[in-house]
Amino acid sequence: MDQIESSNFSTAEEDESAKKLVWCLTRVGKDLDWLRLFENTEVTIGRGLNVTHQLVSPSCPLMISRMHCMFKQRDGGQWTVTDKKSLNGVWVNGERIPVDIAHLLRLGDTIKLGVPIVGTKVEYEYILVRQRLEDIKPYLMTGPSEGACATSRIKKTKRKFNSELEPSTSSKSKLYRHSATDKSQGQPYPTDEPRDRPGTRVREEAGPSMRQHRRLDSPLERPSSPSRSLSSLQMYSQNMLVLRERMNFTQRQVAALEAEGGRQRDDPHREEQVRELQSQLEMLRGQLHRMEMLERSISETENRLEVQKTQHEEEGLKKQLEEKGLKKQLEEALQEQRKVIEELALSRQGFEDVLKAKDKELEVTKEEKERARTQKEEVVTQMTEVLENELQCIICSELFIRAVTLNCAHSFCLHCISEWRKRKDECPICRQAILSQTRSLVLDNCIDRMVEQLSPDMKQRRLVLITERKAATPQNRCVRNITNHRAVCPC
Repeated sequence: MDQIESSNFSTAEEDESAKKLVWCLTRVGKDLDWLRLFENTEVTIGRGLNVTHQLVSPSCPLMISRMHCMFKQRDGGQWTVTDKKSLNGVWVNGERIPVDIAHLLRLGDTIKLGVPIVGTKVEYEYILVRQRLEDIKPYLMTGPSEGACATSRIKKTKRKFNSELEPSTSSKSKLYRHSATDKSQGQPYPTDEPRDRPGTRVREEAGPSMRQHRRLDSPLERPSSPSRSLSSLQMYSQNMLVLRERMNFTQRQVAALEAEGGRQRDDPHREEQVRELQSQLEMLRGQLHRMEMLERSISETENRLEVQKTQHEEEGLKKQLEEKGLKKQLEEALQEQRKVIEELALSRQGFEDVLKAKDKELEVTKEEKERARTQKEEVVTQMTEVLENELQCIICSELFIRAVTLNCAHSFCLHCISEWRKRKDECPICRQAILSQTRSLVLDNCIDRMVEQLSPDMKQRRLVLITERKAATPQNRCVRNITNHRAVCPC
């Protein structure tokens, strides 16, 4: 009955998987050698051996690289293709994709592997589709490709395990291989095959208990959480009782066969049965010992988990108290911070008022300064006009340099009037005869003080003129006449 139920279950699963939609690369122009893209799998394509789908071009064997490309499905169900440094490249919708960069694919995209040979088309051209498995199964590539995909399964995928399916009764007895990290959890996997010998009755009577024990041997059904530990411990205790009963029954069988063997010492068949029952007894003892160790380990694990649970509860309570204290301190700190912020806001308002007042004062000061500068410029301009109109020598058209005043009250530069008198001894303005000339220190001082307010260029120009005229004036040219404090030229 169990075999019939398992076969019906597997048939139903096959029918359901056949109607499932799968991803596939359909080959353009051909109804064979389609490539299935297995979900949660890195599907590799190339001419090498360690690939999911092996492609060897009959016309150009080197067209496909050993590891040509890789297809991988993302968490959202979308597929990507990556060129694994192939020689002739991977082309998606007519454009070659970059090397070692995953390119996102869409339903209906065209994928070309390699380049066309002269005068022909691309040999391997596919279209990404998604159809039912039963519709495309006759056209899929046959060979070791489906088996090879198991080596490239992504580590995060989990194997489904059906705990209700029982192992075949024809398998030989063997020990269950358990994890090296926890050897105490190793479980025996005893199975017996029926034989037409006297010891068959022993195995048949222990059959139901062994089937129950097989269900416990699955690594996926071991207690993986504290909530299942108690039920698992009870199950192991029941199995230990079954094993003890079976071991006692086997011991009685061995004793009976040994007693019969004493009477029939020359029967080799009896001796073989005794040896077989003894080996089976040793196996049951080992199983019982391992189950006792496993029960002890589970009990210790439960005690440790209980202690950890108590510690976690205490730590959680302490943490809650600390969080309450921290929360209270945080609230107090926030209140203090609010007060400080309010005080800073008031201080800031006061500073802003002071800054506004200072800005107003600064604006007034700038306006006054600008007004004073404008007035000063006006004064300088007026003064310059006065100098140019009233204190300018009519001969050289420059400000008086060592001004002298003639007897007719007209003033000239000393150098200019000296040069003028070499030609004519009369005033250049009124044409009166020059009887005397007197230095005007007042004019010189006034002009010097007014020149200080002029621009640097005008100051420099006046210094240059003074220097030139001092160099051009001969020494001892004039003789001073002390009479009436006047300087009279002898000529």
